[in-house]
Amino acid sequence: MLSLPAAAREEMRRDAAGLPGSDPGTERVLPALLAWLSRAQDLSASADGGVARDFSLLHGWSSSYPETTGYIAPTLFEYARRTGDAALRERALRMTDWLVSIQLASGAFQGGKIDSTPVVPVTFNTGQILLGLAAAEVETGRYREPMRRAADWLVQTQDSDGCWRKHQSPFAAHGDKEYETHVAWALFEAARIDPDRGYGEAGLSNVRWALGSLASNGWFARCCLDDPERPLTHTIGYALRGVLEAHRFKPNPELLAAAQRTADGLLAAMRDDGYLPGRLAADWSAAADWACLTGTAQIAHCWLMLFKLTGRQEYRQAAGLACRFLRRTVHLDGPLDQRGGVKGSFPVNGAYGRFQYLSWGAKFLADVLMLESN
Repeated sequence: MLSLPAAAREEMRRDAAGLPGSDPGTERVLPALLAWLSRAQDLSASADGGVARDFSLLHGWSSSYPETTGYIAPTLFEYARRTGDAALRERALRMTDWLVSIQLASGAFQGGKIDSTPVVPVTFNTGQILLGLAAAEVETGRYREPMRRAADWLVQTQDSDGCWRKHQSPFAAHGDKEYETHVAWALFEAARIDPDRGYGEAGLSNVRWALGSLASNGWFARCCLDDPERPLTHTIGYALRGVLEAHRFKPNPELLAAAQRTADGLLAAMRDDGYLPGRLAADWSAAADWACLTGTAQIAHCWLMLFKLTGRQEYRQAAGLACRFLRRTVHLDGPLDQRGGVKGSFPVNGAYGRFQYLSWGAKFLADVLMLESN
């Protein structure tokens, strides 16, 4: 520990002391999250208009991450609509313009950071960037062609059973991934713009494939970057959101019931203070002694969606506890590079994004706080 930078040692000390007793509230935390995301764009090591993957207490700011830049843009568009912040809207358009500039000839996008190798087309990353392109098309009407190219590629490369196997990420373990229902969501967004190109059907086909092996307790068996036996709440959150978005796209009681099975398993996994273990086992028991803050935010968002769909108060209550826990992990003072950022893990030395503040963590927390405040 003595070899760690002073900032990393200090953050470990703060986390070991426990979270603050008081909740700073959404009114303070939400603007801080957007300010941190703006800083992540400005200070990306590649200085290209994309958003840095992370700020590390060990290594500083990373280069831009196309995948998360893709789905950060819709968050900025939404916050700009709510607040009238034209500068944030322009930031989102700079993000999507950069993404268009790096789109591969096939219409797909690479995995990893912009300077990662190999540069190969990847299904999941293309889907997440498609979310940004679709949002930018709705916002401006200027992104139809790159949006179609990405969506067409996803449809063309999908297997007949609905799974995507041909273009997996070189930065994740090989194998089928049920969390790619989050790619299906992107196709639903494209289908709302272009309803006659098969995008919605392809997305629903993937969700049906993913639910084909869903356990009776709502467990996804193939739902992690690297450890299907102990998946991250982050990837479980991806999978659950995709199922909910399928129901939102084409309402179906079977889809809603499947989503509730998974959501109810997650309810059982959360502590009374809003802490959710960062990895879970197939009986929904803890498989890690740290929280994945991104996953907690994603799951809280899904609980709120389910509350609005079903009226079940336990979903709203669980989401509220999770949001309170998350807000208390965000620093609103201190070093600018940490202020408003969301750590990969709590405590900061947990295994997910160790000693890092992650761009997608700030995005997903901003999303759920906006939904909670509706």
